[in-house]
This record gives sequence, C-alpha cells and structure tokens, in this order.
Amino acid sequence: MRVLPLCLLALLLAGCSTQHKAPSTTNSTSTPVATAPAKSVPAARPAPVRLYKNAEELLGKPFRDLGEVSGSSCQMSIQAPPPNLATARKRMQNRASSMKANAVLLHDCQIIRGVAGCYQQAICQGSALNVSAK
Repeated sequence: MRVLPLCLLALLLAGCSTQHKAPSTTNSTSTPVATAPAKSVPAARPAPVRLYKNAEELLGKPFRDLGEVSGSSCQMSIQAPPPNLATARKRMQNRASSMKANAVLLHDCQIIRGVAGCYQQAICQGSALNVSAK
C-alpha cells in the first residue's frame, strides 16, 4: 500500500519534468523574420431590410409574412440619454434580418414609461416580410 503513493509521486514529477524546457544557450545572431500583419476580417453585417411604413406600399408585390418583430431602446436612469426611436427601428430590422426577412412593415413606434428596468423605453413593432422581386 505504501508503494502506490510513491508511484503516483514519481509519475507526477516525471510528467512535470517533460513540460520544462531548458533555456537556449546558443548566442547565434539571426535576422528577425518579418511577418505579415494579420488581416482583420470585417464583422458580418446583417442583410439590408427595407422598412415599409404603410401597407399601401406593398400593393401589387407578392410577399410572405414571417412573423412579428420588435425592437427597443432603453433609458436606464433619468441621467442617461433618452431612448431613441431610430435605434429601436434598427434593432427591429436586425431581428427581421435574422429571420431571413428582407422587409418590415412597421405597425407602431412609441415611447413609454414605467417599464421595469427602464426610466423610458422606445419600442417599435412590425411584421417581418419576405417580399419577392417581381
């Protein structure tokens, strides 16, 4: 029974010794290797989503309703900047884009008070649409 702890200790020490690298003792002078700077990959942008403000704009265009979408902008405290309707609309369009929609029919945008966690909140609601190019 005493041999088991000694074997485990020996394995532990042997495992740690293989991870250690001795410092290099050569004093060779080498020219620095030039490396190409890393190319930054631009962030994926959501597909553009057209905003229709009234249903008459859709007359004569075939479309498919993909569901309701909403976006919001919150003013956390009275000292924070006020909520922005344009930000709420843009967030609604981004959510529609994630649903593979290419358009949104805007139903309503409003600023409300008394929402939990927000002093004021801008909310926009609409329908995500897939409008066929015809």
